[in-house]
Amino acid sequence: MVDQLKTYLQSKMRMSHIYQPVMIRELVRLGGRATIDEIAAALLAYDPSQVEYYAIRTKSMVGKVLTQNGIVSPVKDGRSIVGYELNVPISSNAELIALCNAKIDEYLERRGRQVWDHRRRTSGYVPGTIRYEVLKRARFRCELCGISAEDKALEVDHILPRNKGGSDEITNFQALCYSCNATKRDRDDADFREMADGYKVREDGCIFCHPDREILLEDDLCYAIRDGFAVTPGHTLVIPKRHVADYFGLYQPELNAVNRLLHQLREQLKAEDATISGFNVGMNAGASAGQTVFHCHIHLIPRRDGDVENPRGGVRGAIPGKQSY
Repeated sequence: MVDQLKTYLQSKMRMSHIYQPVMIRELVRLGGRATIDEIAAALLAYDPSQVEYYAIRTKSMVGKVLTQNGIVSPVKDGRSIVGYELNVPISSNAELIALCNAKIDEYLERRGRQVWDHRRRTSGYVPGTIRYEVLKRARFRCELCGISAEDKALEVDHILPRNKGGSDEITNFQALCYSCNATKRDRDDADFREMADGYKVREDGCIFCHPDREILLEDDLCYAIRDGFAVTPGHTLVIPKRHVADYFGLYQPELNAVNRLLHQLREQLKAEDATISGFNVGMNAGASAGQTVFHCHIHLIPRRDGDVENPRGGVRGAIPGKQSY
């Protein structure tokens, strides 16, 4: 078995990360058997993102409390806090260390595993299928700062929290790295009750607030209907239910919702009509851009080979004479 392991480590192992050699090393170190938690703890030692997570907690929470109570002082490099020191010089003190350990053990015994709930990905169960779709939609990157999941672990976050009325619809989820998620929780002081009510805004007399045509697809935040003056067969409008003037006023959950419907409609139209070979997707924002109904609506226009003599330039045709270049 030893020779087999040596051969595997030296010539057969194909690595996309450090996981395999770390796991083998721990199994060898612990005599051939290790728990999942022991292997996970070994992997954790190589993950700087976890250190960064707790560095944020150290500065914004525990370091702040101990500083306010006069126990520690921040050590700074310019304006940045790079460490802390006890206000009274102390060498290694077994009694103080024992007291710290006793406080830790007492707290963990009283609270159990729930003490780590702040590190869980969401406050409550999120079905695996939704989690997968949210992460897939994010293309392996934080949807706020854009950092790759290779650099920081991604968490599936409720955009509008459950305890503020947020739903478990996929449109209300986003993929955030742990830093952005922590920052969002710590600093976001928006009145989410008002935001939730904002989704219900409708305007009397608006043809898109009160549609009288067949709704093809819909969810909590948007719906789709055929255009009343279709440019091509299958021309469809995706419309947020909230009364909002144009695309630039959409909230992130609405952007998620309209994008999801656009993708669904694209697949549906292509399945129904094999002659569709392309699409124009666009919206008018403002009267000077041609908008006539001031409730946001996004056009999905199927295109077919030969439907115009020269399709080159596509949406550039919004300015006559500028389409072809």
